[in-house]
Amino acid sequence: MFTKILIANRGEIACRVIRTAKKMGIATVAVYSDADARSPHVLMADEAVHIGPAPAAESYLIADKIIAACKATGAEAVHPGYGFLSERTSFAQVLAYNGIAFIGPPINAIAAMGDKIESKKLALKAGVNVVPGFVGEIENTEHAVEIANGIGYPVMMKASAGGGGKGMRLAYSEADVREGFEATKREGLASFGDDRVFIEKFILNPRHIEIQILGDQQGNILYLNERECSIQRRHQKVVEEAPSPFVTPKMRQAMGEQCVALARAVGYYSAGTVELIVSGADPTGESFYFLEMNTRLQVEHPVTECITGIDLVEQMIRVAAGESLGFAQADVKLEGWAVENRVYAEDPYRGFLPSTGRLVRYNPPEKSWVDDGDGNSRRGVGGVRLDEGVYEGGEVSRFYDPMIAKLITWAPTRMEAIDKQITALDSFEIEGVGHNIDFVSAIMQHPRFRSGEITTGFIAEEYPEGFHGAPASSELLRALAAVAAFAATAEADRARRVDGQLGKRLQPPADWQVHVGGADHEVSISPDGIVVDGDELDVELEYTPGDRIVYANLNDAPLAVRILRTRAGFKLTTRGASHIARVLPAHVAPLSAHMIEKIPPDLSRFLLSPMPGLLTALHVGAGDKVEAGQPLAVIEAMKMENILRAGKTGTVKSISAAQGESLSVDQIILELD
Repeated sequence: MFTKILIANRGEIACRVIRTAKKMGIATVAVYSDADARSPHVLMADEAVHIGPAPAAESYLIADKIIAACKATGAEAVHPGYGFLSERTSFAQVLAYNGIAFIGPPINAIAAMGDKIESKKLALKAGVNVVPGFVGEIENTEHAVEIANGIGYPVMMKASAGGGGKGMRLAYSEADVREGFEATKREGLASFGDDRVFIEKFILNPRHIEIQILGDQQGNILYLNERECSIQRRHQKVVEEAPSPFVTPKMRQAMGEQCVALARAVGYYSAGTVELIVSGADPTGESFYFLEMNTRLQVEHPVTECITGIDLVEQMIRVAAGESLGFAQADVKLEGWAVENRVYAEDPYRGFLPSTGRLVRYNPPEKSWVDDGDGNSRRGVGGVRLDEGVYEGGEVSRFYDPMIAKLITWAPTRMEAIDKQITALDSFEIEGVGHNIDFVSAIMQHPRFRSGEITTGFIAEEYPEGFHGAPASSELLRALAAVAAFAATAEADRARRVDGQLGKRLQPPADWQVHVGGADHEVSISPDGIVVDGDELDVELEYTPGDRIVYANLNDAPLAVRILRTRAGFKLTTRGASHIARVLPAHVAPLSAHMIEKIPPDLSRFLLSPMPGLLTALHVGAGDKVEAGQPLAVIEAMKMENILRAGKTGTVKSISAAQGESLSVDQIILELD
């Protein structure tokens, strides 16, 4: 067994590997860029080596720097995590050349399966069903259009070396291909150093189901059940669960055995994942197609660990050290249900635009990398597990992936695991950057998701006009009115106790009008209880001025509400939405009808930067006429290109930003007449 390993990655996955290595008694070495000098993975490791500037292309993607760090620290092996160098054949080769073990699959398997084009050719040769497509070299945009027309729309354009939702474009027409092909090439080159693109038929209403593979160097290969990963946005997974609500035992076996056969064909060992596109319209479960194989540990591996009890990182390390698997296919368990939500630094209320900046407040519902005292962290505490690589006061950088943390819940049943997610998300505090907690909570509550009738089009179909918060029931709104009135009473009670005030101390108001959810609610607070709109509410709660979360019981069910003071009341966030509650004493409320409404300024004539990022292209100049929907500029943030279009027809009056300039959120780029 190794005595020291280096983790060639950052963030939560680096922390994840370090956690298991420490449990195994193996010393760890972290590497870090300028942006990550104070990151948790650097502090968790026994040693840390600086490898360069913040951009990944100058640090984490430089194999020579990883090798030098190994030699300087005496690390015997490297775990690549996911992303960065994890699927680079050249990286595994240079490690082998230097006598350093690669904690992953053999070089030939990475070469055969890591390349999306070559893997499809191999699958075809092996007789595996694959999605119709073109897997050769695509010369240029015209060639891409010709291929797409031949396959039939819609088609998917993918970077050959892609993964993680990067370098992918869906095209419904020739115009989409012309607009997206070059962008797909650029994203592939920027993220993976490879601008090759392949095109395949896009299956409508598909489910994305993947099989976890694990093998050793002695030739044993097993499948560790499946994961459902159909909830995606822009082809990037948002929610994962294991097992899949669609897969039957017969289907699981058929898929698993086919994936094992494919892995065996390339002599695979270590952990790997075979991704499949499955037709949800076929109840027999026989319509599944090979999509690609990821020759690395997946982001969503925790849900598999929860239901099988197998530490995948530990198995990867043991296999790399030459040990055989200590269990057979018949020993692989499937216990309970696990759900994972990816908490991203992106703003769902602004079209999911990336958000960067400092984590002014970061208070998750559970501590990361802890357990129930049984010596492992596969199911966390009470079935709530947090995998993270950030800290309060740290910065979410524009140079890397926007994921803040992964929240995983486990329970005996699917509904219980989902409900645990809702409860945990309500208690998750993040301030300083935009985040998607409301959005994933809304998904957990969505009837279609809870039914299990999902496809990869779920988000686009259920939120066609964007996300505006989860709908709140009348019962919840009445409870929020009670919370707001109770908090206002507590604030008023504290205010009246301030010393030195003129006159006698007044009692805090007992009757309030709370405007929330578009309606006024009359609330009365008394020692006997809380009455809302004439009916006593079955609610118990506690609030002290300064609290950030109100923990309540509504009809004997727990309810956590994040609370923030505003000028005229409170901002209350719970159950996947934020609600502004205006709170006025009952005798003052009628006077609000006489207040003049403040009209916000018209900003429609400005093109504003919707996120912090780099202005990579500016397509117009002063005096140019533009049409509504016309592309005006391109902003790159977190390795993704974002096209900004004209909201209306007009003439460019002035340009306020230059191509190549770094922009802040809401910075003016240009003005229209």
